[in-house]
Amino acid sequence: MLLANRLLFTSIFLSPSSSSSPSLKPQPLTLTFSNPTTPKPTRHVSSASKTTPILEKDPSVLFVPPGVDPDEVTPDMVLPGSNIVIGPYAGDAKIKEVVFVKSSSRAKDCPKHDRPEFAILGRSNVGKSSLINALVKKKDVALTSKKPGKTKLINHFLVNKSWYFVDLPGYGFAKAPEAARMDWSAFTKGFFLNRDNLVAVLLLVDASVPPQRIDLDCANWLGRNNIPMTFVFTKCDKMKGGKGKRPDENLRDFKQFIAENYKQHPPWIMTSSVTGLGRDELLLHMSQLRNYWDQ
Repeated sequence: MLLANRLLFTSIFLSPSSSSSPSLKPQPLTLTFSNPTTPKPTRHVSSASKTTPILEKDPSVLFVPPGVDPDEVTPDMVLPGSNIVIGPYAGDAKIKEVVFVKSSSRAKDCPKHDRPEFAILGRSNVGKSSLINALVKKKDVALTSKKPGKTKLINHFLVNKSWYFVDLPGYGFAKAPEAARMDWSAFTKGFFLNRDNLVAVLLLVDASVPPQRIDLDCANWLGRNNIPMTFVFTKCDKMKGGKGKRPDENLRDFKQFIAENYKQHPPWIMTSSVTGLGRDELLLHMSQLRNYWDQ
């Protein structure tokens, strides 16, 4: 049952288009589900947000979760700063307790359990540890450092005694040797391919810089291997004064990549660990994925 739910999520999350890139050729999944009557929840806005979030209005690019009829989606069902529709599986998103469980140097050494997991992955210096600390509202759950690439192990954190955050090593730190930069390929891929209780990967993308090839390659690999994911855009509060593009412009460019490579758009959301933008919305999104997976 758990594996079936994960496969169903994969079929909804990722359907890379074979016409736009020869490297994107996953086998299509044909799983279906029924659409029960969907309540229309009140639009949820993070009180901590100081950045005006984008409200996605194009229905063709929305992520519509199980239990929602796409033809019945209304604007108040879309989380601000995202393309994510909230449906009947969204529930209690509060984090009341976080406990560090284990650091593992190999995927096969990770804790064995039947609880749902969310893996957090991103390029070194993307703000991964800062986002984890912001989500749980504690400053020292995940160690932050001015030296990118500090996380070297697979770290499991038990949340509310019912589900896990999994903090994975970052990839692509430019100052590291080439072998070290690509260690995540051998080190982390085994985790993705062998965790039946993995609900989704939260793929962090730095919105303060233009789209990076290594992030696109990572997204492609996850898609080809049918690993469900949500794009989490970090540092959306940062503005490049006079030089470079603003986060909303970088986000627009990344969304263009999504449009060119995916028949069905995977979920994405804007966040900032500084202002709190997107914190509550991301947790609510995770709650509906978790509750559906765990049914």
